[in-house]
This record gives sequence, C-alpha cells and structure tokens, in this order.
Amino acid sequence: MTGLSPSQLQKFQEDGFLVLEGFLSAEECVALQQRIGQIVAEMDVPPHCRAEFPPRILNKAEEQQKTQDNTEYFLSSGDKIRFFFEKGVFDEKALHAHDPVFKGATHSSKVQAVARSLGFHMPVVVQSMYIFKQPRIGGKVPAHQDATFLYTEPLGRLLGLWIALEDTTVENGCLWFIPGSHTSGVSRRMVRTPAGSMTGISIRGSDPAWDNSLYVPTEVGRGSLVLIHGEVVHKSEQNLSDHSRHVYTFHLMEASGTVWSPENWLQPTAELPFPPLYT
Repeated sequence: MTGLSPSQLQKFQEDGFLVLEGFLSAEECVALQQRIGQIVAEMDVPPHCRAEFPPRILNKAEEQQKTQDNTEYFLSSGDKIRFFFEKGVFDEKALHAHDPVFKGATHSSKVQAVARSLGFHMPVVVQSMYIFKQPRIGGKVPAHQDATFLYTEPLGRLLGLWIALEDTTVENGCLWFIPGSHTSGVSRRMVRTPAGSMTGISIRGSDPAWDNSLYVPTEVGRGSLVLIHGEVVHKSEQNLSDHSRHVYTFHLMEASGTVWSPENWLQPTAELPFPPLYT
C-alpha cells in the first residue's frame, strides 16, 4: 500500500470521507473476528454495566449509585479494554493499546502509508472500538460529527478509520454521509463536567437541522476502509437484516501543533499516553 493517489486525496478533501475497497484481505478480517471472539469469551463485565431486561425498578439511592458507577466506568475507559452494551450494539474499546492482534492491524504499514499521504507528521492513536451491529437488534447511531466527542484545536486534526470486517449494506446498517459537511465547523460538544458531579459529562450547544435528503448511503464490501474526517456528518441506521455488521474502527490525531481539549471525555493517562502511529 503506497497511500492515496492525488484523485483520492482530492475526493476526500471535497467530500470529507473516502472508501478504499480491499484494504484488508479476507484472511485479515477473519483474524480480527476470531480474536474478538476469544476476547468476548473471556470478558468480565461489571454488573452495573450489563443491560437488564426486564428493567429493575431502583430506589433513588440505588439509581444515583448506578449512575455514578456507569460514569466512572465510561470516563476511565480510554486506556483499558472495556465493554459497552447500548441499544443492541456491543462495543469494546482500547483494543489498539492492549491486544497484539488489533495493535498490529492499527499500526500496520498500510495504515501508516495512508496517514502519511494525508499529511500526518506525528499521528497518535486516541481511541479504538470493535462494533458488533447484530442481526435484527443492532441499534442506529444518530447523525453526528466525531469532533463533537473528540475535539481538537485547531479543528481538522482528527481522522476516523472505519474498517468493514463484513459486507455493509443499507439493510444491515451501513454508514450514511452528507458529502462536504466537514467544512462548517462543530456546533455541539460533549464535555466533562466538574469533578464530583453525578453525570460526569454534559452537552454544550446543539446540532443544526441537517437535511435528511442530503445523506448518501455508503455500502462497502468486506475489508474496505472508510476514511472519516472529524467534522463530516454521518450516521448509521438499525440493522434490520439477518446479517451482522462487524467493524473495527479507530481515530488518529495529528499531535504536532494540536491541543487535545482538556474537556474531552477521553483523556490520555500517565500509564497510557496516546501511542504514536509510526513505530
């Protein structure tokens, strides 16, 4: 892999996203899926982070404690492999840092070549997730910009890399983008609240009413890489099909001349600073 061609660079700059078909081989996809299967088989999820059905009625003290436990579990997840169940979608975080198989995929020469061709001089890996969008229950992800949650100054220093480990279609919850929407800044941010607050995070600002007719579906084959500008508007719908939609995704930040907002929910730690991509 030699990086992006001039025409691919131009398309990414114009649209805010780009599809690279065949980025991973079928064998590489299988290796990541098999490894996640082993991790899940050994997982130990704290009781307060497990979905409950039917929901249990909690008294006020129990509800407050559960909220605090969930907040702490979420805010301290950046340097650990942790598990999140939300609307039928199962996420696992920090794989790039702790698992050798996913670390190898994240820091591969192919990924490094793409980053270099995009002009990254000192990229660091700030976050990674494996997303299970399971048949019939995989939930929708509302329209958003990644920089709402992972904010940098200046903007334009964040890149999402979204790798389809299975074919993604309209039926099983492919990505939808508004081409060119990465040029209007960010109007909403998720920020940490002061220490000791019960919620731990809050939302500042609000999103505009994005025109639903502007979205384009982005169906891609297994092994495809989708590059996602930090400010492009995108979403995915519920998986209504009989087929799962497994994805490995992570974010890079250009560290040179960039300030990672101290208000972001995700913060590097002394034990695990954001690792450099180039090794």
